[in-house]
Amino acid sequence: MSASCTDYFSDSDLLCSEDTSGILSGESPECSSDLDSPPSSTDESIAGFIEHEHEFVPGFDYLSRFQSHSLDASAREESIAWILKVQSYYGFQPLTAYLSVNYMDRFLDSWRLPQTNGWPLQLLSVACLSLAAKMEEPLVPSLLDLQVEGAKYIFEPKTIRRMELLVLGVLDWRLRSITPFSFLDYFACKLDSTGTFTGFLISRATEIISSNIQDVSFLAYWPSCIAVASILCAANEIPNWSFVKPEHAESWCEGLRKEKIIECYQLMQEFVINNNQRKPSKMFPQLRGERKEIRKDALNGLAIQVSKKWGIEFKGGIDYLLKGRRWWDTNLLLEKEKQIDSRNQMDWHT
Repeated sequence: MSASCTDYFSDSDLLCSEDTSGILSGESPECSSDLDSPPSSTDESIAGFIEHEHEFVPGFDYLSRFQSHSLDASAREESIAWILKVQSYYGFQPLTAYLSVNYMDRFLDSWRLPQTNGWPLQLLSVACLSLAAKMEEPLVPSLLDLQVEGAKYIFEPKTIRRMELLVLGVLDWRLRSITPFSFLDYFACKLDSTGTFTGFLISRATEIISSNIQDVSFLAYWPSCIAVASILCAANEIPNWSFVKPEHAESWCEGLRKEKIIECYQLMQEFVINNNQRKPSKMFPQLRGERKEIRKDALNGLAIQVSKKWGIEFKGGIDYLLKGRRWWDTNLLLEKEKQIDSRNQMDWHT
């Protein structure tokens, strides 16, 4: 179904008055100084991010509007769920999805849509995802191709472009936001100065942030606080790291607040525990490697056993069978195993 927003938005609303004097004079535009990741992991640069991060989040009353039901939290969750589906569909970076939600929240904080749910919110979601993809992804689908994964309405490209202009105007063209991902590398190194587990900390913290993005409760915390809490939650999954305490994280950088860190950490831990109860727990990477070797040994034993029953010589192990075009050998072995078992059962019954 095609929808148009022209009945609600005039041309003057959809076009924003951009100051082009800097561009015409050859100066760099202001937004070019807004970096998502620090040029160098120094206390000064991170402290600067913390000082300015409030400029890239909704106001304090935005959360209260959800709590008072003047804004529909379930509609927001549905929009974010769709954004995450499209992110997964196209393999976008987690940052792309986070920026989409950030743009949407900042827009809704400053601009009242004609409806708090339905097609206006979906149009906003598509526009924000399109803008975020253009900022972060090397390859961006067309505006029509972007509307996949159960989109209730299909908007014409010109309608989405007009909405993009409205979003840009409301956000004052400041798309290079400071996000929790701006801090992860730095905080991971602060916690693990040896670098042994920094890769795991960053990867797991990214997963935790993405999995909690739909809940409005995290709107109460700024990006640096969310980043610290996610790193701490990730550290809890490392064996023998019980020495990590949230109250110690305040010393990582100037501007962090211990009370907010502890609040956000406790809230995030509840979500992590609930998520782990709903799905199989993820093993720590080293344990996954051990389990993989155990499974590989078992497969080797199975392959040797089956090959003996089949009467063929087997030398290469399961690695040989799984290489390139030899994959079909594995299927043949397993099929032959079924035939042998079936024949043995028939012999036993007779």
